[in-house]
Amino acid sequence: MQKTTSPRLLQVAMVIFAIGLIALVALFVTPLVTDGDTAPTFVYLLTMCAPLGFLLGLVYALRAGRRAR
Repeated sequence: MQKTTSPRLLQVAMVIFAIGLIALVALFVTPLVTDGDTAPTFVYLLTMCAPLGFLLGLVYALRAGRRAR
């Protein structure tokens, strides 16, 4: 019996990665828009979604590319 990986993991990885990238852009744009104020703390926390989404994408690629014995 062959186990297939769900593309759901890839979709989740892409959404989390996109949230992280948007937060990263917001992190750099916020001081320009607010005259030097820093971004709120939750923006800093959301930037950690980018590496998490990347890691989930790698997990999906490794599981999907594994050969069946």
